[in-house]
Amino acid sequence: MRRVTLFVNGTSKNGKVVAVYGTLSDLLSVASNKLGIKAVSLYNGKGGLIDDIALIRDDEVLYVSEGDPFIDPQHEAKVTADQHGAHTDWLTLNIGGRPFTTTRSTLVSKEPESMLAHMFREKDVWGNKQDEHGAYLIDRSPEYFEPILNYLRHGQLIINEGINIRGVLEEARFFGIEQLTEQLEAAIKNTQPAEDHSPISRKEFVRFLLATPTKSELRCQGLNFSGADLSRLDLRYINFKMANLSRCNLTHANLCCANLERADLSGANLDGANLQGVKMLCSNAEGASLKGCNFEDPSGLKANLEGANLKGVDLEGSQMTGVNLRVATLKNATLKNCNLRGATLAGTDLENCDLSGCDLQEANLRGSNVKGAIFEEMLTPLHMSQSVR
Repeated sequence: MRRVTLFVNGTSKNGKVVAVYGTLSDLLSVASNKLGIKAVSLYNGKGGLIDDIALIRDDEVLYVSEGDPFIDPQHEAKVTADQHGAHTDWLTLNIGGRPFTTTRSTLVSKEPESMLAHMFREKDVWGNKQDEHGAYLIDRSPEYFEPILNYLRHGQLIINEGINIRGVLEEARFFGIEQLTEQLEAAIKNTQPAEDHSPISRKEFVRFLLATPTKSELRCQGLNFSGADLSRLDLRYINFKMANLSRCNLTHANLCCANLERADLSGANLDGANLQGVKMLCSNAEGASLKGCNFEDPSGLKANLEGANLKGVDLEGSQMTGVNLRVATLKNATLKNCNLRGATLAGTDLENCDLSGCDLQEANLRGSNVKGAIFEEMLTPLHMSQSVR
């Protein structure tokens, strides 16, 4: 008498040993009763279909099918083990001497392109070193690694008090965790104080002046002095290039040889200021008051206001001998009783400008726009050779 062991197709558990007798239909009927299924076909261990009872050998293992094709039980066991292991494959990391226990899926799933994911996606691919307890050795800071591991677990960035966020950022960069790196950079940016663009006060500036030798150039380029009271101060040779001096009080200030190139002087008050040799190229002094200013340097150093915006300025009574106002805009400006001897006004826009009482002897007005300009009570006659248009 022959006997065989029967298993449900695709499994290798809960088998039944039965005797082989009669026909193949008789064996299928026994298999149905023993295994609790509707047996339709039989397969041997290699997947071969049994269609004749004479082909069955003693002590053979057979797999009973309900009509479905053969399923290798060893393959199914491997797939099940892999799926099960994906969630329960626990491992321990030794980070700078401190152990962290987690699962392989935690290190791999959240950031699949990170260094940690590449290290632990497959077992021992990177040849990771392990300590005597089997923990994987990684020479990094444990206190900065902990927030990263928690982020990989639940996707939230949580940093405990006392931990430097910049340290966590460096660890995130090291492990290549891009999304966390972006969050940390944004968090650091939000914690930084806003840039202080408030204007410099008179008190602060006087402190700078007192601490600077008189022969040293004080660099104030691009600084904000808007609305500050700088009246009567000694501001000689200071670099105010591109500085914001709008609405400043500079009355009677000494700006001899100061650099005001491209500075904003709109609405400022410079009445009585000393502007000998000043550089005001392309500066914006629209609406400023410069009554009684002195631009005339006895040594012959000429003030340069070339290309400056002087719309609506009040220069009444100013000494401007030899000043360079080439291609400057003086539309609607007041230059009453100004001394403009030898001044360069070539290409200057003097539309609606009040030049009454001015001394324009030897001034160069070639190509200037004098439409609507007032030339009353001139101290010296204006010759055609000066080529006004």
